[in-house]
Amino acid sequence: MPVFDLSKSSLRDLNQALHALTDGDNDTAFEVVNPRGSHAIAVGIDEPVTVDVHGSTGYYCAGMNDGGTVTVHGSAGPGVAENMMSGTVIIEGDASQYAGATGRGGLLVIKGNAASRCGISMKGIDIVVHGNIGHMSAFMAQAGHLVVLGDAGDALGDSLYEAKIFVRGSVKSLGSDCIEKEMRPEHIDALQDLLKRAGVTDVSPEEFKRYGSARKLYNFNIDNADAY
Repeated sequence: MPVFDLSKSSLRDLNQALHALTDGDNDTAFEVVNPRGSHAIAVGIDEPVTVDVHGSTGYYCAGMNDGGTVTVHGSAGPGVAENMMSGTVIIEGDASQYAGATGRGGLLVIKGNAASRCGISMKGIDIVVHGNIGHMSAFMAQAGHLVVLGDAGDALGDSLYEAKIFVRGSVKSLGSDCIEKEMRPEHIDALQDLLKRAGVTDVSPEEFKRYGSARKLYNFNIDNADAY
């Protein structure tokens, strides 16, 4: 198992080793120690490798992940799993702003809280937050699921497209064109699967409310001008 100590090795060495992996390589599990809040740790992974980061990270950890499993045994700075394509990213602590931004696929699990703009412009990623999320989360979210076991801040789902939002706790306010929707059996089933994949076994999907787009802002309408 390759071990990179970022107090001795450079971040470039780590990321180059991850980028050099090809199908069939024996090195499928990496450990990173002493990350010291470094930015862009384990970005651009495109093989099914496992990376365990022992400590907290800075900006854009696991950005553009495509098939890897990255676990941060600490907290993550802004933009964790930004533009993720596939794979899994797990944050054992808290995540800062815009976690999972523009993500197109894969699963992001945040076991603590997430700050503002969690899931902004998400395009297919699934995000499960065990704690609370901040304001403007899922802004312009186009596809995927945002699951929140705690509370949500102001303007949840502002200018939402077709992403689905599930919140177990309270919502401070909904953004433009975001409304509460019925929880149908297919949503219960999808949420049950997401909770299971995120390691949540003591919470029932029936405890959540679903939020989605009212679909009034897809095309400009003068009657809705104040909402744009």
